[in-house]
Amino acid sequence: MSRVAYVNGQYQPHGQATVHIEDRGFQFADGVYEVWAVFDGRLADYEGHMTRLGRSLSELRIPAPMTKEALTRVLRETIRRNRVRDGLVYLQITRGTARRDHAFPAEGTPPSVIVTAKNLNYPRSEAQAAKGVAVVTQPDIRWGRCDIKTVGLLPNVLAKQAAKERGAAEAWFVDETGLVTEGSSTNAWIVDQDGKLRTRDTQANILRGVTRAAVLDILASEGFELDERPFSVDEAKAAREAFYTSASGFVTPAISIDGAKIGDGKPGPVATRLRARYIEAARRDAI
Repeated sequence: MSRVAYVNGQYQPHGQATVHIEDRGFQFADGVYEVWAVFDGRLADYEGHMTRLGRSLSELRIPAPMTKEALTRVLRETIRRNRVRDGLVYLQITRGTARRDHAFPAEGTPPSVIVTAKNLNYPRSEAQAAKGVAVVTQPDIRWGRCDIKTVGLLPNVLAKQAAKERGAAEAWFVDETGLVTEGSSTNAWIVDQDGKLRTRDTQANILRGVTRAAVLDILASEGFELDERPFSVDEAKAAREAFYTSASGFVTPAISIDGAKIGDGKPGPVATRLRARYIEAARRDAI
């Protein structure tokens, strides 16, 4: 079956779906996006992603293109038309199409809305998590508002490619003081030498990960000891465990950083348990 995309009010064959050459998402990366995991055809972490979407739009002063209810119908219809059971649905909203000028276009210019969906091979993801993945580090060269989920992802693209070329699954950004900020498309975590879970707090220049927030809820409910503060690359290499969280990777154990083995070089019990608990809760609560 051919894939289907939603573009500005129309469902179109994926291979024929287009936006105008002067869409500001293309010209200026002037837009935001969200990605929902899909379990059994339903949206996981629905409210968390919707809340973050609203914040991103507000911070960039892009008007909401439709009501939350209408947008939800579009997301679900795109999932249905693509027959996605377990996978991802991707939403992009830009400031719209207008004559190229750096300043905002005229008031009333309608935002562009693009939605796509695809199935993912979750058994393959489970096998990868059971084995563990490699992480590399990269200097954090991103702009000063990484808390907004924008489509301007060139530094992330370069970091992800660097990871790929080094045989790793992810790159963790490191700031000028040697502290890990977050991954190119993930939030970074460790279990430090004292057994405490560590992840950078969201007052720093990092994205407010929705999967991260869901994992925090699990930690609170199960009594894990959490320390929301940054960690250095050396602390990560000396940690008992390392892992990252994201909508597509859930909780993924990292077994090496820049070639240095983490712990015993195998996925640890904390990351393994959190992955199972997250998937269980996300699947149960998806709408």
